Amino acid sequence: MAYSSDVIRRAKARLAQEKAHNEALQLTRLQEAYEKVPRLKEIDSQLRKSMVLAAQAAFAGGGDFMEKAKKANQSLQQERSELIRANFPAGYLTENSICPHCDGEGYVGSTMCSCLAELCRQEQMKELSLLNKNNEEFSSFRLDYYPDRVDPNFGASPRAIMARNFGICRKYAEGFSLSSGNLLFVGNTGLGKTFLSACIARIAAGKGYSVAYESAPHLMRTLEKDRFDADEETAQAVKKIHSCDLLIIDDLGTELPGNFVTAALYALVNDRLLAGRPMVISTNLNIDEIARRYSPQIASRLQGNFQRLTFVGEDIRVLKNRGL
Repeated sequence: MAYSSDVIRRAKARLAQEKAHNEALQLTRLQEAYEKVPRLKEIDSQLRKSMVLAAQAAFAGGGDFMEKAKKANQSLQQERSELIRANFPAGYLTENSICPHCDGEGYVGSTMCSCLAELCRQEQMKELSLLNKNNEEFSSFRLDYYPDRVDPNFGASPRAIMARNFGICRKYAEGFSLSSGNLLFVGNTGLGKTFLSACIARIAAGKGYSVAYESAPHLMRTLEKDRFDADEETAQAVKKIHSCDLLIIDDLGTELPGNFVTAALYALVNDRLLAGRPMVISTNLNIDEIARRYSPQIASRLQGNFQRLTFVGEDIRVLKNRGL
């Protein structure tokens, strides 16, 4: 998964903290054991000395001495085990690594270990929770906000249309992979586009995929800053936007228009399409409006490479303000 450097940095810091805590706990328990049973400290000291002597004997080729050292070591180990068994609960002095695969280092060779990957997933979920403070979930999506009467413009009721959209979004999220393709949400303000985008983000991130969730204005400001006034933080943000497993652009069309925006949007969409990295884009604009605001090339890519879901109904925010 293509996690951002910031997510990996925070996950590594947590892993290091957990490893240090685990080592400190084991050291504390050993000190407590020495105080309770002083003979244990003597045995451990003798064992360390015997290991040094055995190494020296092996280097010098002393076979007889090696055999005696081995027997003495076994005797001490047995005595140690009996003392621990008689005085402490099972596993009290067992030296357990926080991860049996990488010993808390985070990598097995050059491959990220599952323990660090899980911490990255958790850190990304925290990041998304900060962006989506309402913690949107599919289970709280309400179809009763959408009229059940047939709209002659669509040949179906808004509720039926939105039930279909909801099912597609949920299936997309729960089965998300790098081959899931792209979704384009089109419709007026307040119809649930942002809500369902956030639901998809939460599910995909929870499955361990890296997700960048950006409002169109913030996205364009970031790309513009990277182009004209770059710094390390902005460069990392742009790298995440291009390389994350799933990019969600919310409210396309609410950013300030201009030649840079058109060029940057075309480059971003085109690059991710060529790389096969999924996107979810929501907008209040239809395809013709997108062509006029940006370019026919951008409209063509959105029309030809995205599954379009049309959101219909009444503004849910207005309905909620009415107490409905």
